[in-house]
Amino acid sequence: MGNYIKVQQDILDKLNIKALNPMQEEALLSITSADNTVLLSPTGTGKTLAFLLPTITALDKDCSNVQLLILVPSRELAIQIEQVIRTMGTGYKANAVYGGRPFSKDKIDLAHTPAILVGTPGRVADHLRRETFLVDDINTLVLDEFDKSLEVGFEKEMSQIINSLPHIKKRILTSATQDMEIPRFVGLQNPLVIDYSDTKVSKLEIKQVLSPDKNKLQTLVDLLHDIGNKPGIIFCNYKDTIQFVSDFLNKNNIAHGCFQGGMEQIDRERALIKFRNGTHQIIIATDLAARGLDIPELNYIIHYQLPLKAEEFTHRNGRTARMNAGGTSYVLQWEGERLPDFIQIDANVTPKGTVNTLTTKWTTLFISGGRKDKISKGDIAGVLFKQCHLTKDEIGVIELKQDCAFVAIPKAKAESIVDTTNNMRLKKKKVRTYTI
Repeated sequence: MGNYIKVQQDILDKLNIKALNPMQEEALLSITSADNTVLLSPTGTGKTLAFLLPTITALDKDCSNVQLLILVPSRELAIQIEQVIRTMGTGYKANAVYGGRPFSKDKIDLAHTPAILVGTPGRVADHLRRETFLVDDINTLVLDEFDKSLEVGFEKEMSQIINSLPHIKKRILTSATQDMEIPRFVGLQNPLVIDYSDTKVSKLEIKQVLSPDKNKLQTLVDLLHDIGNKPGIIFCNYKDTIQFVSDFLNKNNIAHGCFQGGMEQIDRERALIKFRNGTHQIIIATDLAARGLDIPELNYIIHYQLPLKAEEFTHRNGRTARMNAGGTSYVLQWEGERLPDFIQIDANVTPKGTVNTLTTKWTTLFISGGRKDKISKGDIAGVLFKQCHLTKDEIGVIELKQDCAFVAIPKAKAESIVDTTNNMRLKKKKVRTYTI
């Protein structure tokens, strides 16, 4: 037990976390001691770490097969959890598998079998049918955001997967909502329920912004200028509305990204990468972005279109004011529009249209080499220091993928950086570079 505590403390140190919150403390004790745990807690309260910490520290270092299977409802959540596991630096291999990328890439990743497999039910079920990996040593199953997986129609695939796992000893189910029926196929028997579903999102202020125009576009732009260059999400109900809003922001020279289910997976991933590294501070999104995305320190969210259900309102608001930080939820309402009963307003705001710049100094450099080429973040930073003569403050966030990398660089120096780095050798690989 003493060694477990040391390992867990090492992980927290690597994540720069000083202490677990009460929900995580309770989850750690429950998951360590109980066979079946249900963890109910709002978005943004740290559920990922709550189940990873006890499950990873219980893995067997001498086992060469998959031991921990984590099923998630979306590609983005699978990628996020894989990145968290890598940051934890435990030495255990983890891979994320999901639809929207070539199956051949999965096979390459799984050729050296991971201890932890994270995936969407459809893709994991496909792997099981093709017998890509062995299931004999999978003894822990996590169903993360289980309510969302049911909502998007993964019940059949999850049932097939669970029925294919003969040696599950520990089951962990997480959800942001309380009112759901857990199907029998999950196999939960006398689960220990950790219920933090009524936990209020800390320091969230809900402000009403009235628009004289039905399309609300100019009011939105005025509000964004008042807020200034801070990270936030503009929520819309429909894909077409996102394009409509995006076109207007482009006309007003407001840098932003878009995120919705109709986009290609690579475009969605790149939108999030550019958001995380500061290339743009705003994302226009459907409710697909309301859950399961690792986007830290959002200052605000804007309901450009009012949510249709109370649950959607809650999940959207959960993207800001996270983990005891402050945040604001702006409800953008046309004067002739009815406010749903589930929206309770704390204050009213009239945008002044203050002229604040909404551009950033960063752009994103793509590099066509990654972990499989033995390239590290240090290698990339070294090139930018030595060959491109950048200072430490001029090198932004570096994200390293299996076969590529992305790094935030000064927009003003982008052309010369590309000229210097394109077709150069990084480790033993000749890489292409360009801005995205």
